[in-house]
Order: sequence, then C-alpha cells, then structure tokens
Amino acid sequence: MKQFIRVMKALSDPSRVKIIKMLGEKELCVCELRNLLGLAQPTVSKHLKILEEAGLVDYRKDGLWIIYRLTAHEDSEYTAVMLAHLQGWLNDDPQIQEMISRLPQISRERSCAA
Repeated sequence: MKQFIRVMKALSDPSRVKIIKMLGEKELCVCELRNLLGLAQPTVSKHLKILEEAGLVDYRKDGLWIIYRLTAHEDSEYTAVMLAHLQGWLNDDPQIQEMISRLPQISRERSCAA
C-alpha cells in the first residue's frame, strides 16, 4: 500500500507529470528541465526528488551533470504500470505538445550556463 500511495502522490502534481512526459522523450538534466518548465532550479530538484523516492525516475552522473531518466527498475508493479500508461496519456495536451516541440532546441550547455 505504501508504494502505491507514494507513486500516486508523486503523480498528483502537474509539474511532475510534465517531467515524466519529458523524460519519456529523452534523458535531461535539471537545467534542461528548468528551462522547459519555467520553474526555479530548487523547485525542479524538489520535484525530481519526489519522483525518485517514488521509484519513477533515477539518474546517472555525466561529468558535472546529473542526468535524469525514467526508471528501468521493475521493482514496483505500480511504477511500471503508471509509466507504461503515461507513455500514451496526455500526448494531445497543448502544454505537453509545446514542451515536446521545444526539446530539439534544448541544449545542456546553454541551459546550464544560464
């Protein structure tokens, strides 16, 4: 029950759902997510921590960058099911479409230098 509630709470925030949708497209660092979401870096980091604790995202280090991605762990059936459903959900949402359209222009070097 605890894992189910953790996943549902993590997905109860629109910004966290947007993060999941963007990470479904490609791996991103905090600066890139900040640029896409228009949120402050500490806010994005807080959202990522909640998603990580729910088992929805994990990260890897690449030099100075911490790169976030959707989790590949199948430890939780709730995580796996929700990530699978979210791949097909909200694709026609205007905000999601706009963010996805901006992904090719997002540059880690420019985003993190700002």
